[in-house]
Order: sequence, then structure tokens, then C-alpha cells
Amino acid sequence: MNLFAYTILAGIMYGIFFGLVGLGLNIIFGVLKMINLAHGDFIMLGSFLAFWLYDLLGFNPLLVIPVAVVVFFLVGVPLYYLFVPRLLKSKDPEMLSFILFFGVSQVIEAVIIFSFGNNQRSIPSNVFGAAGFDIFGQRFPSAWLVTTLVSLAAFAFVYWYLHHTRMGYATRAVMANRDEAMMSGIDVDRISAFVFSMGLALAAIAGVFSFFIIGAASPSMGPELTTLSFAIIVLGSLGSPLGTVLGGLIYGVAIMFMQSYFSSWADILPYILLIAVMLFKPEGLVGKAARSA
Repeated sequence: MNLFAYTILAGIMYGIFFGLVGLGLNIIFGVLKMINLAHGDFIMLGSFLAFWLYDLLGFNPLLVIPVAVVVFFLVGVPLYYLFVPRLLKSKDPEMLSFILFFGVSQVIEAVIIFSFGNNQRSIPSNVFGAAGFDIFGQRFPSAWLVTTLVSLAAFAFVYWYLHHTRMGYATRAVMANRDEAMMSGIDVDRISAFVFSMGLALAAIAGVFSFFIIGAASPSMGPELTTLSFAIIVLGSLGSPLGTVLGGLIYGVAIMFMQSYFSSWADILPYILLIAVMLFKPEGLVGKAARSA
């Protein structure tokens, strides 16, 4: 019974974090209808930024958040204007975006290996205290609680942005129909650049806290994280932030059950979920109705 309760509670905390892992990828898809194949590499970059600031300056990961948001947002804006408008004008923007962002992924990995080597990096989990905390008689590391709260704060920010700001209303209009939004006078390029940069910033935040859920960071972790993120957002619904949260929770609980009871199968769980959803409910569990929300 204790193992079952631990599995459920740990799965929920894992799932909330994995929802954050996929959130940036999904909001970018919602606006641009493109899959950023370098998404996992930006998560990896966030991890290495956190490690570098912790190792060099002793920064607590919480202090890295504003640094990561500013840095990745400032990187995202020129990156968007350099690549995306040209892709959108091409005959097959979806396919070209796959090729382009795959190339970006390879470049990022090569640069990190050249700069840091191919060794794994980590931040000790006791950086938030070694005491831990109890939920319903089950004890968990303090780092898990902090990671969960940061992930929930990120979800709350995205919800507030989409539903309580003028740019958020415009973003939802672009998600619903890009052409109609453009004809109604919305500056679609400005909205797209902002959301693209915000997606990279969210990926960086996930990277900062990935040490405490996923484990040590390595330059080659990007493609696996991209696959995992894609599985999560397909599980919920492509283009739906709400679906990302649901997909993350389902994946988190499922992976904890697999690790607890069928550990030898845990590594292939994202692929099993992805194939199952594509076969039986390709629009995702949330469905089309949530895509405009």
C-alpha cells in the first residue's frame, strides 16, 4: 500500500514537471503549427546554464529562473525573425521546419560538447535543503516540491497570459486561425515572435529543474527530451496548453507505475503512449475543442 501511495504522489509531481517540459513546444505549435525539433536541446541549454551559474557563482536554481527567461527570450526573438518568416513563406513550411530545427539541434549539441565536453553535469538535490517533506505519510525530497511549485507557477503564467492579457487574446486568435487573425489587424509576426521566445524560455525553466526529476544533464539529452515532449503534447492535444498539463500528468503517473512495477519497460513508455494515441485518438485526449482555448 505504501508503494502504491508513493507511486501515485510521485507520479503527480513528475507529471506536473513533465507538463512543463512539453508546454513550450506546444504553445509554439499552437501559434506556428510547427514542431521545434530543437526543443529538447533548449531544455538541455537551460540545464547547462543552471549548472554553470551554480558551479561558477553559487546561484540557487531559483535565482537562475529570471536569468534563463531573459537570456532565452532575447535569443528567441532574433532566432524567430531569422528563420520562421522565411519558412512560413515556403511551399512546405512544416517539412522545412523539421529539417531546419533538426539542424539547429545538431549545432547546439556540437557547441555544448565543444564548450563543456561530453560529460554529465548535475546540481545536488539538497540545494533546497536535505530535510525533505511529507505528504500523506510519504516522504519526498524538497527539490521535488520546489520543482512542482515552479512548474505550477509556469502553468499559471501561461493561463494568465492567454486569458487575461490583450496579447493573450491575440495569441488565442492566431492559434484559432492565423489568416483570419491577420485579416482582423493582429500583428501576427509580433505575436508569433513573442510566443516563440516564451516557448524557449519555458524550455529553459524546465531545464533548470530537470536535474531533480530527470537526473544529470548531458549534451546528448536533447533528442530524447524532444521525443518525450512530443509524446506528452500529442497525448493531451497538439496546440492546447491545457492538454499539455493533462498529458504530463498521465505520463508522470504512468512512468512511476512502470518504474515501480515494470521497470524494464519504462524506457519505451513514451513511444507506447505516442503510438496508442495516434492509433486510437489522434486529436489527443482533450480534442479539437480545446485547441482554440
